[in-house]
Amino acid sequence: MVDFTLWDIFRNLLVAAQWTVGLSLIAFAGGGLVGLLLLMARLSKAPGVELLVASYVQVFQGIPLLVQLFLAYYGLGLFGINTSPWVAAGVGLTLYASAFLTEIWRGCVAAVPRGQWEASQSLALNFHEQLRYIILPQAIKIAVPPTVGFLVQVIKGTALASVIGFMELTKVGKTIANATFSPFLVFSCVALMYFVLCYPVSRYAKSLERKIHVQR
Repeated sequence: MVDFTLWDIFRNLLVAAQWTVGLSLIAFAGGGLVGLLLLMARLSKAPGVELLVASYVQVFQGIPLLVQLFLAYYGLGLFGINTSPWVAAGVGLTLYASAFLTEIWRGCVAAVPRGQWEASQSLALNFHEQLRYIILPQAIKIAVPPTVGFLVQVIKGTALASVIGFMELTKVGKTIANATFSPFLVFSCVALMYFVLCYPVSRYAKSLERKIHVQR
């Protein structure tokens, strides 16, 4: 048994929390970029594209994130890509986030009253101008709360990256627990850190939702 003080446990977990935050931001930013491209493709109404995007969303929403991480870790090597835990976790979580963000944003665009589309058409705006000047500015206001709220799910989802060897909070917590034989203490600290990361984001999302509801 290794003699760890409570501060030693917290210090090591704080370092791991930086990796958790970093992976969360990469997955959220990457998922947002891919999700936006998929949303634009879906809204374009190009023949077959909407079905392809809908299928993409269903696949990545329907497969458990844990399985997606395994597939990314063991599958990327088939294409000659470095299968480090960093790369696999980033790719897996990015694809996962993109599917959910695409669907969240599609719902927000659909929530814009149909009259707004008709009004923009009466101004002789083309499709891209309708989106840029009329539809998306309204959809963004609706999308902010659920998008920020989804970040909480991404943060918690990073815990599954521990199964492919990514040294984030859960993985480091397990390592320390094995060394100290104090799993309850260690994972209580891990839970506290996840709470500290997620609770402010959750509260902020609810605050945004209330503000937007009042404005509407």
